[in-house]
Amino acid sequence: MAQTVQPGSVLAEEYIPVKSRIAISAADASTAILQSLVAAGALTYYFVKLRGLATDLAGIVWLLFGIWNAVNDPLFGYISDRTKSALGRRVPYIRYGAPIFVLGFVLFWINFPGSDGSQTALFIQMLLALFVFDTLYTAIATSLWVMPYEVAISNKARSTIYVWKIIFMVFTLVVPLAIEGTIKPDVGDQAGIEMFRWVMAAFGLVMGLIIFFSTFFYREKHFQQEEEQFGFLKSFKACITNRSFVIFEVISFTIIFAQTALMQGIWIYFDEIDVPVTPLYVALALGILLGILLWLKQRDRWGVKRCTQLFTLLFALGCFSVLLFGRNVVGSTLGFFLFGVGFSGGMYLIPLMNGDVVDMDEHRTGLRREGMYAGINSFITKPAISIAQWALLAIMTAFGYDQTLPAGAQSFQAETGILIGWTSVTGVLLVLSFISLIWYPLAGADWEQIKTRLGVVHAEKEKRYLEAHGYKYLE
Repeated sequence: MAQTVQPGSVLAEEYIPVKSRIAISAADASTAILQSLVAAGALTYYFVKLRGLATDLAGIVWLLFGIWNAVNDPLFGYISDRTKSALGRRVPYIRYGAPIFVLGFVLFWINFPGSDGSQTALFIQMLLALFVFDTLYTAIATSLWVMPYEVAISNKARSTIYVWKIIFMVFTLVVPLAIEGTIKPDVGDQAGIEMFRWVMAAFGLVMGLIIFFSTFFYREKHFQQEEEQFGFLKSFKACITNRSFVIFEVISFTIIFAQTALMQGIWIYFDEIDVPVTPLYVALALGILLGILLWLKQRDRWGVKRCTQLFTLLFALGCFSVLLFGRNVVGSTLGFFLFGVGFSGGMYLIPLMNGDVVDMDEHRTGLRREGMYAGINSFITKPAISIAQWALLAIMTAFGYDQTLPAGAQSFQAETGILIGWTSVTGVLLVLSFISLIWYPLAGADWEQIKTRLGVVHAEKEKRYLEAHGYKYLE
């Protein structure tokens, strides 16, 4: 954080220190990694395959959890926008929520006395720990999502944070895949299961420490606490009547569904389908890398809307490739490469679309309401996590999947159920997202004119605020 100079002194450019940029990005990535492990495979695999919770009960856990999110997320977004404290609007939730967040994560992996073989005990443990974990995840992740707007006012300073966020986003994909490829135990491997439990709990503690201590390396500016915000109902209505936001939520829901379903299914796919792991992971990594380079190069030339349409189409083709040819190394390798291109689009382009949607809201209302938008986005997209988990489990079970069998022992029909449950629903949703984006309005000359006018308004606000607080405004 730059120091405010005394009146009459030479004004300084607003500057966010590298340590602050890294701290925000590392905390954001740590939160996302734990969420990815919980929502995208490891938790369901642990309770269903390793501890024996029935697939239908695990599906019910995720559906109940989805109902809770319908209340939890928009409510917190509204509360955080209106929070007033010496630490700011967001930092208190990150700092003091981190220990409870980690507690919820650790509770997943504890083998409570008498829980083995008890469907009721396993159901209650998974459900309660998930409620604790996700309530704090909402508070922390929402706060970190909008933190760049709280620590900086100038667009130039904010952009330096986003660069680091993109870099750290890679870990949210790599770490769960690395855990799946290294310490994932097989059914009946008691020593491996015990090690897995301890490693996961220790890993959660490390991520929690990063989140907690990150809050000592950045500080919010407090000017936004002084802005008058809408009441809850008016704020909610203003969001859902923003047409660009409604269409954005179609693709946002789909990407969360896809990330959950595909990351969860990977754990089961490599267990049951006889394909080599290495070329598929290499193809996935190559797709992510080349995808990011493509979107960085073509974003301004093609526009965010067209790039998003392209990546959803390629992502869908990857799903259908694995659905039809998932037992073949060539077909599955192509599918994983296109998965990577799709993941890269979700990481890079979706936040840009979100920023445009909030800009349109500011154009309509005159207020910046990132917290409320983040909360409603979670309200709509969090059920995608539950539905993706439930859909895969339900389809697998319908095709005769037997959770008691060791790896590689499922019937051909059950393997087919895995492929269908893993990729078909995701592929259809991606096609629907591609079609819905035809009506996405934030593109073309009219939108560019609005963005230009918003840029002028932002520039005037930045200039007034920065110079009033002793900073130099740079044209």
